[in-house]
Amino acid sequence: MEKFKPLLDLQIKHRTSLLYGLTSLLTAGGERLFSTVVFQCPCTAAWNLCYSLVFLLVPALVLFLLGYLLSARTWHVLTGCCASSTRAKCPSGCRGALVLLKLTASAAFVPLTWVAVALLGGSFYECAASGSKILARRLCQKISQCQNVSSHCYNVSSQCLEQLPLVPCSQAKESSVQDLLKDLKAESQVFGWILIAVIIIVFLLLTAVSRCLSPVSFLQLKFWKIYLEQEQQILKSQATEHATALAKENVTCFFESSHAKEIHIPSIKEWQQISSLHTFNPKDPYYSMLHKYVNRKEMSHSIRFCEGDEVVPEPGSVDLAGISTTRDL
Repeated sequence: MEKFKPLLDLQIKHRTSLLYGLTSLLTAGGERLFSTVVFQCPCTAAWNLCYSLVFLLVPALVLFLLGYLLSARTWHVLTGCCASSTRAKCPSGCRGALVLLKLTASAAFVPLTWVAVALLGGSFYECAASGSKILARRLCQKISQCQNVSSHCYNVSSQCLEQLPLVPCSQAKESSVQDLLKDLKAESQVFGWILIAVIIIVFLLLTAVSRCLSPVSFLQLKFWKIYLEQEQQILKSQATEHATALAKENVTCFFESSHAKEIHIPSIKEWQQISSLHTFNPKDPYYSMLHKYVNRKEMSHSIRFCEGDEVVPEPGSVDLAGISTTRDL
């Protein structure tokens, strides 16, 4: 087991990067399989554009919605948000906008990967562009050698517009029209690389701005991440032990027809307090709502939002995947 410990430490240390990398590879592989096996351009002027956009954008939309659906943070924010007794915990205003922005950025990663890989492949764009009247006119101008309006030029353009939807299927009669397929593929790949560059630049800017506005130092941010990891592990362990003890006591009392012993379980209000959106106050640096709750001054005091509190990116949502143990400090 000791032989595999360095490998396990490496996996834990870079799990966020590995997760994003694996997700990107699975998305890219799925898109290539999808475009090769399922996608078949109809090669008609009426269907090319619509058919291609559906195959390009609908899977991206589905992946985007799944990003929201599978995000634990989404349900952390929404659970109980519409109930009258817990409505106050819902983020609003700037806090709500910041939470929505972070959720959207996380959910948009996979669909943007899908679109970028699809553009690099070129199949969807070739079919869509050949069915677009606007792009068709621009492409057909390249093969028309006429400088003045003439019947010959009109015939060349008409033939190009008629045959262009057949280009993705290699069925165009004119070789000059069929050669436009290379232009379409080149344009698609250029747009794909531009999209990738924009994604990287935006991610870099958001990360840089987030770090610049951070109320804590780099080393404290490391400590914060370690604390959150340990707190979640201990909370899960303690919750499992208490739930097991409560279930065992109730089942035993049911079969023995006896009264259950009192096992303390936090009240609904206490669960709501520690489940609220975490805010950070530099004057009272609590690293989670649980940390803030157990250090409150009064038992009845609400800890949800106080003056000076800020909604800051949690250490798990920034590029600190390299911190996993105290040895890194």
